[in-house]
Amino acid sequence: MLDNQRQSARKARQQRVRKKVRGSNTLPRVCVYRSLKHIYAQIISDDKGVTLASVSTLSPNIKSGKLKSAKSVDAAKQVGQALAQACREKNISRVVFDRNGFMFHGRVKALADALREGGIKF
Repeated sequence: MLDNQRQSARKARQQRVRKKVRGSNTLPRVCVYRSLKHIYAQIISDDKGVTLASVSTLSPNIKSGKLKSAKSVDAAKQVGQALAQACREKNISRVVFDRNGFMFHGRVKALADALREGGIKF
């Protein structure tokens, strides 16, 4: 019962934020999903409805690295660094950050900080 309440609360936060946060071709949206084991991030252009780039702890370049656990803050930092690299390759310097209803701490915050360190502004 408690898990269902948490999920519905997260969905409500997600919809409330999604009304205001919208990615475009010039200012794409970075959407973060955090599961119990992994973290996923993708750059989305909502105008075209296209995912421009995506990185997760399941990506081959991150999975082959020296990670103790895919659900650690260090893994989230590596995902953020890889996403910043993908942004630079596609000439994207500014994005809109969508935390997808998750609280902005822990792995989500580590991913956002790594994006900022990689030169991406939001």
